[in-house]
Amino acid sequence: MSAVDADRLRSSLARALGDSKVLVGEDLVHGYAGDESEQEPVLPDVVVLASDRDDVVATLRIASELGAPVTPRGAGTGKSGGCVPVCGGVALAMVGMAQIKEIDPKEQLAVVEPGLVLAELHAAVEAEGLFYPPDPNSLKMCVLGGNIAENAGGPRAFKYGVTRDYVLGLEVVTAEGTPLFVGRRTKKGVTGYDVTALLVGSEGTLAVTTACTLRLVRKPDAVATLLGLFANIDTAMRAVADIVGGTTKGRGLVPRCLEVMDETCVAALRDEGFGVDARAGALLILEVDGDAIEVERAMEEVGSRAIDAGAADVLAAQDEAQRGRLWDARRQFSLVTRKLARSKISEDVVVPRTMLASFVGQVRAISERHQVRMLTYGHAGDGNMHVNLLWDDPADEPRVELALLELFHAVIAMRGTLTGEHGIGTSKAQYLALEQSSELIGLQRRIKDSFDPKGILNPGKIFPRTGHGSC
Repeated sequence: MSAVDADRLRSSLARALGDSKVLVGEDLVHGYAGDESEQEPVLPDVVVLASDRDDVVATLRIASELGAPVTPRGAGTGKSGGCVPVCGGVALAMVGMAQIKEIDPKEQLAVVEPGLVLAELHAAVEAEGLFYPPDPNSLKMCVLGGNIAENAGGPRAFKYGVTRDYVLGLEVVTAEGTPLFVGRRTKKGVTGYDVTALLVGSEGTLAVTTACTLRLVRKPDAVATLLGLFANIDTAMRAVADIVGGTTKGRGLVPRCLEVMDETCVAALRDEGFGVDARAGALLILEVDGDAIEVERAMEEVGSRAIDAGAADVLAAQDEAQRGRLWDARRQFSLVTRKLARSKISEDVVVPRTMLASFVGQVRAISERHQVRMLTYGHAGDGNMHVNLLWDDPADEPRVELALLELFHAVIAMRGTLTGEHGIGTSKAQYLALEQSSELIGLQRRIKDSFDPKGILNPGKIFPRTGHGSC
């Protein structure tokens, strides 16, 4: 934006919302410039600290009138540049809207605001004997609005599904400042187009969420966590295939989590002081839930299949403290791997589960061919793998880019997809056409235009950039 337009935007917002909700100046807006991706932070011209829906309505009406870009943001834990205000304008901070408005145990639903931290929702509904399954690894920091924008998943997605599967309805504000409720409160409903499903995963490009109605399920009676020790990731992937796909000895099983870590990941955990068994070159975290009898039976079957597939051992967490330590190690893994190199790209590609063994081989070959360090971990149960590319010297970046492009081509050749839970954001926008036809991309652009005719909502995201008037 020009300096004159930015000043007009700031003064209009201050008059409408009050000075306490409007931040200006580099020192104050700096914390709203980036996220957890490699996208270069960009300073917004102004930050709005929304505390209720009226603040969002007023902000969007002013921005629409002035043609100013608006970038909604939650906790900033995203990994694809989705909340980076690449065109400046307004960073619309939603973390001040963090209330649990309702938990209805009889209807098994909750109504919450978008700034609520996910772990707080988990604790609140579990106190009522209920369960909200989505569990991205940033659950102690990320907020529901960001989860909805990115259609977040997590380890439990294999059994329970992702965020979209639990969003019944949304209270949103359009780009022009019109409040709407889309969706329903009932378990079933097919009235009109499923606008709710469209908005979940739209990365803040179509509307801004101000409240969400979430479906809950009954909390499982029992949970058991196992740790499989394998010589290498290839053997671990064979175990995944036998556990989920079935063997001559039995049908496929559905653990709630199947998390794998390759040899580089295991070494990194050891370096961080986690007591990883010396027999382990790769690890597989397996978790089952249900009633106590089901869990006992599933533990035995899962463990037996892992051993038959080549596990050196399968260890069971003996209590909640051990389970907690095991998951803490897994959930800190993104931070652990960031210490391995000066620069890191974290991808979250998905391939068909039957292709996982081949995929691991492809990653190894790409790494060797381009001389780029690459490690693999993630949600093996649903084929959603986090491939990290690591380098120290900026001169290596051209080789990293070539390795990344080859990785994406390999994923598409396996009939996979570029992102399972991080979203496209800015980091993958240039690769969108690898997976989607020009006709499909054009259709989505027209949907964007229908929701946001002036193109002010989170410009520069998802689609290859053609720019915003203020860019």
